[in-house]
Amino acid sequence: MINKQEFKDIGKELKKFEEERELLIQKSREIITLSKQIIYSIHRDDIKKAEELNKQIKNKVLTLSKNSYDTTMNNVAMQEYVEAVAFLEFIKNNKIPNRKELKVEIEPYLCGLCDLTGELVRKAVNSAINKNSDEVIKIREFIDQLYGEMLMFDFRNGDMRKKYDSIKWNLKKVEDIILEIKINNKKFNL
Repeated sequence: MINKQEFKDIGKELKKFEEERELLIQKSREIITLSKQIIYSIHRDDIKKAEELNKQIKNKVLTLSKNSYDTTMNNVAMQEYVEAVAFLEFIKNNKIPNRKELKVEIEPYLCGLCDLTGELVRKAVNSAINKNSDEVIKIREFIDQLYGEMLMFDFRNGDMRKKYDSIKWNLKKVEDIILEIKINNKKFNL
């Protein structure tokens, strides 16, 4: 009638799947945490700490499974990874790594770059507070270039589309900062 061995084998496979899924979730959370720490370090001008964390995160990413195990955690982790590493490269070298350098798929790469613009707005605000208008202008130029490149794609509705739309609003925020700087400079004859 029923092949009991078949059900035992299925049980073993299901258990293995759940164990691997939990491991993926745990590693994804570790990558997300490291990403946030890198970004926090950059905003605190602690580039040395960000570089140390960058080495750690790259090692963790190499161990992350490509199988999603019915979760989006690895995709989210890769987006956060792209955002953090691209932010560090932008601050250090005025460039961003390509997706092949980061070893990521297209969607997490583009989503991570979209999220990067939010961190750049925050950096622009801090730069404006510290009277570093050159940094604010550099950030605006980058966001404008990224937006121009992303305009070439036709994103369907969904997460990618929402993140893409955020670039336009982040660009506007940085442009408003620059306008405010120019207005204030005229007020004080600077």
